[in-house]
Amino acid sequence: MTGPVTESVTESVTEIETAPPVIEFRQVGLTYPGPPPVDAFKPCDLTIRSGEFVTVVGPSGSGKSTFLNIAGLLDAPTAGHYLLDGIDTGALGDSDRTALRGRRIGFVFQSFHLLPHRSALENVVLAMLYNGVPRKERPARAREALTRVGLGHRLTALPSRLSGGERQRVAIARALVARPSLLLCDEPTGNLDSANADTVLALLDELHADGMTVLVITHDQEVAAHGGRTVAIRDGVLREQAPA
Repeated sequence: MTGPVTESVTESVTEIETAPPVIEFRQVGLTYPGPPPVDAFKPCDLTIRSGEFVTVVGPSGSGKSTFLNIAGLLDAPTAGHYLLDGIDTGALGDSDRTALRGRRIGFVFQSFHLLPHRSALENVVLAMLYNGVPRKERPARAREALTRVGLGHRLTALPSRLSGGERQRVAIARALVARPSLLLCDEPTGNLDSANADTVLALLDELHADGMTVLVITHDQEVAAHGGRTVAIRDGVLREQAPA
């Protein structure tokens, strides 16, 4: 007899399988011009659907940064088509790509990139300057995002008064405040001790459970294990990694 836990898991898998794609690579590749030309990212297909938690693993120099730059609309591919939320990004001009990136993608980096002389609240508010959020809504949106990551009591703290884990949570709040389709994280625990890393990973798990699409790039297999799917990059070749 099928129990309620099994039914719940089956329903979740079915929902993801039928969810619309957030990221869709259609033979996407990137070659840097020479001489000689360098195939930094070999043409590949990849679909990441709304609500998935996908991790990307690979050693240094494997092509993870190139993948990040393409997925984050920081670099345009030289081959194939990249659709973000169904929008063919190759058909957009630079200003439209920048606007799409600001609205649809929230970035979290290994280095927190917080302004040192601005409070946690101000750092999050400033992230909304260029993504169309009306000025009068920004403080409330920033407070909401910081509360969501467990820092509602640290709104006025400067980065120098925050732990590494708290600084990364401010960075996650900054990424969430525009309510993006995708949370794109590059080595989000790389500068943290194990306790703070666990806190940040637990937060990413919670965000995913709430329906956020999460893509984490990492060299750490323990971090990668948090994903529902893992893809591996080596020598610019991306392949789905079989479950452990």
